[in-house]
Formats: sequence, structure tokens, C-alpha cells
Amino acid sequence: MRLILASKSASRRSMLDAAGVPYEAIAANVDEEAVKIAMRAENVAPRNLADALAELKAVKIAQAMPGALVLGSDSLVALDDGTMLDKPESREQAAAHLRAMSGRRHDLVSAAVIAENGRPVWRVVDRAKMFVRPLSEAFIADYLDKEWPAISGCVGCYRIEGPGAQLFSRIEGSQFTVLGMPLLPVLDYLRTRGVLTS
Repeated sequence: MRLILASKSASRRSMLDAAGVPYEAIAANVDEEAVKIAMRAENVAPRNLADALAELKAVKIAQAMPGALVLGSDSLVALDDGTMLDKPESREQAAAHLRAMSGRRHDLVSAAVIAENGRPVWRVVDRAKMFVRPLSEAFIADYLDKEWPAISGCVGCYRIEGPGAQLFSRIEGSQFTVLGMPLLPVLDYLRTRGVLTS
């Protein structure tokens, strides 16, 4: 069975590549911002927002690719006070996000939805607890000198597989979830569908 990743995300592609999953990547090109604005106005929980965005991507591609399994995924950061952070739009906004996370815990929520023939057939949402150590202004400036603009597409302003690891004192949860997709449940479902050998 054909698997399509409804994303051009480098981290999601590298996870599937490393796990030996055969797939092709097609960007879903959905208006995520409009969905986020509408759902936040309704005070939707972070897990439900990530789930809805993952479903939107998967279903859009699945409608155009009958017979294929389409994997959509989305991640977001929710601070301990419920504030949700998006991908930073500027270096200054990235610095503000880092200051907001400094010395606090946040949740990184990652959702995956698989759609087939234009409708969702499977989903999972996972959460990792991320404990950011206190960050000095000097550290933030140095970090952004090294990581901006590479992290402009990263919710939370970090690539955990790189210098972003220095932001944290502790992480509770799956590294795959932190990278942007709850990979192990996805692999399990792909085995049940015959995409991978069980």
C-alpha cells in the first residue's frame, strides 16, 4: 500500500527515512493560520488543535490520492499557563518565545492522523513535558546567532537533535514526539495495514 506524508518537514521525513518506511512527501499547503485563529477563539485544547491540523493535512491530500494512506502530523507548544506558541516569525519573536519558556515547563503536543479515500481512519496524540532551564539574555543571543533562521520553522524555537538540547534541564516523553510525530504508534498502525512487515 502507498504511503504519503502530507508534509515537507525535514524532521518528519528524517524519522521515516531512519525507520526504513517507504513513502513519498507532498506538502498539504493548508491555511493553518486561519484554522488556528478560529479554533483558539473557541478556546480549543492544545491536543485538539494539533489533532485538527494533522487531520486537515491528511484529508486534503487523501481526497486527491484515492487508495493511498496519507499521514498528516502537527505539533504545538503550550506553556504551563495555557498560552500556545507558534513558529516564530522573526528573530525578535523567537527571543520572546525563549524568554517566555525560560525556567518553566511547557507541553509539546504532537498529533498524527492517517486518512484514506478522503476521510480519517486512524489517529494518535502524544504529549512530552519539556522543562526549560533558566536562560540568560547572553545565552539567548548566542543561541539565536547560531540557530536563526534554521529554527524559524520550529515550534518552540528548538531542534532537539541539535543545539536546542541545551535549552532543557529535563524532558519527559518520547523523543519522536519532541521531533514532531509520535512515530512508534504510527509504525504500529502501518504494520497492521501492510505498509511495513509485521
